[in-house]
Amino acid sequence: MESVRAVVYLSVCLSVLTSLCQGQRSADSQLPSAPDEPILGLTTNELAEALQGLLDEADSRVGLSVEKKASVIPRCDVGERCAMKHGPRIGRLCDCLRGTACNTFFLRCY
Repeated sequence: MESVRAVVYLSVCLSVLTSLCQGQRSADSQLPSAPDEPILGLTTNELAEALQGLLDEADSRVGLSVEKKASVIPRCDVGERCAMKHGPRIGRLCDCLRGTACNTFFLRCY
């Protein structure tokens, strides 16, 4: 939910900045001669730093998609271990690919 909120805030900020920049463009459509000319009271470097900070903050809130989720079981290839035996119980390590099954005697995908 927070990742959606961060994307919405970022898109609103970018659309406002785009509309302001479109209004500031000259009839010749040329860039200003001085690269550090203040825009909205901020220099280009300050705007870039602010945007980078906003993107870093959004990334930290979103989290990585690589993180392991409780409901997702990774996939195993044929011949890999798919389970471990804990006394009388068998715990799953991964899910075998389509067309294969976890052999409960060898504890491998076949």
